[in-house]
Amino acid sequence: MDPESYRAAQRDQWSRSAAGWAKRREEFQRRALPVSRWLIDAVQPQPGQTVLELAAGPGDTGLLAAELVAPAGRVILSDGTEEMVDAGRARVEEIGAPNVELRVLELEWIDLETASVDAVLCRWGYMLAADPGAALRETRRVLRPGGSVALAVWDGPEHNPWATAPTVELVQRGLAEPRDPAGPGMFALAPEGRVQALLEEAGFTGAQIEAVELEFAFDSLDDYWATTLDLSIPLADAVARLDDETRHAVRAGVGARLAAYAREDGGIALPARTLVAVAGA
Repeated sequence: MDPESYRAAQRDQWSRSAAGWAKRREEFQRRALPVSRWLIDAVQPQPGQTVLELAAGPGDTGLLAAELVAPAGRVILSDGTEEMVDAGRARVEEIGAPNVELRVLELEWIDLETASVDAVLCRWGYMLAADPGAALRETRRVLRPGGSVALAVWDGPEHNPWATAPTVELVQRGLAEPRDPAGPGMFALAPEGRVQALLEEAGFTGAQIEAVELEFAFDSLDDYWATTLDLSIPLADAVARLDDETRHAVRAGVGARLAAYAREDGGIALPARTLVAVAGA
């Protein structure tokens, strides 16, 4: 993997997916809310503090913190592309959050002063970094002594069929390349001990790591398919390249893979599992 090429591809991907994430924000946050709450409880934001959310997307986790640090404290919502920051800005304007600042910030070189924030939140961001160790070292640098980081990364693919079924179908049909287990990606930090080791190498102490079980429920297979294409630009691009017959066959194959999770009302209830961690600076 060439790191710079990977970073450029990631910026393009998230720029183009921002509209889909804004569109699906409410339903995704409804499913992911237990993770946001865990992260907030872990860092315990206090009035007057400064909280940074990295890879914030629409900013739902950081906005929970904004209520707790008000009125004198502030939250910095950040993401790696202007388009994603705009999605967060739209949410801030919708709810009215005067103590929120929006910034374009990279995970691996955070353009903030050393020891300038009290807590860092990052829900499903570090595993996508070309160098997650560098991202955590930068996180440690911007934290004040006694501050903390709370993060979430996805557990292994076997625990997250909601995310894997389309890609597995494409790969088995020879329409996509298999995931590189050694490279960055959704499951890069799932191996046992990986998060703990990275936190310790970055200088964090007292790491606590847990697994959180989630359920991603959809009204129908159509709902699942449309939502997944909105949120995953790589998948949407791969599907768009197919002819109609192949596209329908892939969709049917995905449906067959998820049939075990069908509900009597026609919906689908898919298990998900994430790892969450908190550590001190």
